[in-house]
Amino acid sequence: MRVQTGSSALRPTGKHLGCRRDQRPTLKAIPFLRFRSGHLQAGYTLIEVVIATAVIAMVYGMIIQGYMQAGLRAQWSGYSLAAQSLATQQIEQARAAMWDPVIGNQVTNLSLLSRSYTGTNQTWTGYTTAYLDVPYATTNYVVATNFISIQLFYLDPPQNMIPVQMIRVDTVWPFFYRKDYSYFTNTSATLLAPDNRDQSTL
Repeated sequence: MRVQTGSSALRPTGKHLGCRRDQRPTLKAIPFLRFRSGHLQAGYTLIEVVIATAVIAMVYGMIIQGYMQAGLRAQWSGYSLAAQSLATQQIEQARAAMWDPVIGNQVTNLSLLSRSYTGTNQTWTGYTTAYLDVPYATTNYVVATNFISIQLFYLDPPQNMIPVQMIRVDTVWPFFYRKDYSYFTNTSATLLAPDNRDQSTL
């Protein structure tokens, strides 16, 4: 039995675009080899990676900042609404008081701290303190101050003078922002006329 030696016996059969070491690449194989070599060597440079990382960090930073600003705005709105409720509560207390020019005036009998009266403009002033109606735990409650003024003046119609009292409430409350407290004021005011206790005029 003869065994054929030589490189020709080991050559595979069939058509292909590749080439062997002992064979020069054909014209059909050259474009394929160029494409394959460029595809394997493709990648990102260091500058491209750094720029992409910086852009992603900026985008995520803006998103987080937007969420934080939205949360602070929602918290500020809750505080402002609670302060307006306190001012309205003081107004309703004054409106619920009886004011009869003959019997007496109970509007000026509100429970105020540091009550004072100025005779030149007939004004009572004082203040009260209360907690804002917002969620809190242990001692992180928010204290608001209601500055109240009650001023008496007269309307002058053609027939007779009508006494009127103006009740004004300025509610001052703090808001913590950027490592410091800022103070805001909610104001509410109304006019009160005396009660009509004469049943014959009704």
